[in-house]
Amino acid sequence: MVAGSNAGLHVPQFSGENYQIWTVKMKSYLKAFGLWEYIAEDKQVPPLRANPTIAQMKQHEEEKMKKDKVVTCLHYALSDSVFTSIMHLETSKSIWDELKNRFEGSERVKSVKLLTLKREFENMKMKDSETMKDYSSKLSDLVNQMRLYGDVVKDYKVVQKMLISSPKKFEAKVAVIEESCYLKKMIISEMVCKLQAQEQRLTLRNDGDMEEAFLAMNKGKHKVFGTAASLPEIAWE
Repeated sequence: MVAGSNAGLHVPQFSGENYQIWTVKMKSYLKAFGLWEYIAEDKQVPPLRANPTIAQMKQHEEEKMKKDKVVTCLHYALSDSVFTSIMHLETSKSIWDELKNRFEGSERVKSVKLLTLKREFENMKMKDSETMKDYSSKLSDLVNQMRLYGDVVKDYKVVQKMLISSPKKFEAKVAVIEESCYLKKMIISEMVCKLQAQEQRLTLRNDGDMEEAFLAMNKGKHKVFGTAASLPEIAWE
């Protein structure tokens, strides 16, 4: 798509869904090629001065090509259904703004969505039937959505949430973590590992208890009562 050392990078595709994720990827892509400033700053190519040198003419042409490349990148990134809604626009800045207005919504819409996500975060609890891996993944997805909508969710808040929303079976481990760890410095993955380790210990313990119960239940079922010597003799006629 774009010549240079990063030519192997593919343009992030957008079909009308997950706009917030796409903008992060697209911004990173354009930055990698030194093109983002044409959108962020609405950079314009200055006109050539009178009697330009060959070097100035070359630089001017390169700047014009860069500006056109941004538009081309955006065109290639969009599905046909999305592209038709912006194909009348000529500048990268106008295309970007149109996509933002259409798919991100107004500040009011964003605020309502973020409020909904915050409520979901506050009410989320781990079910007894869930694994810590599944719960932490679901919680991380929710936090990432909140961050995409502009909320600064620190790891400390997520770590706290994991502690207070864990089932009763983690109660002892939670108490130990709260007493022995500095939670404000703990990252999310570290907390997940600690709780997963406790989960594995509980699973092994439960498996051992079940095995002992099974052996106890079946003990004696195959016991032979009496001996051959104690059996009554049978008189054969």
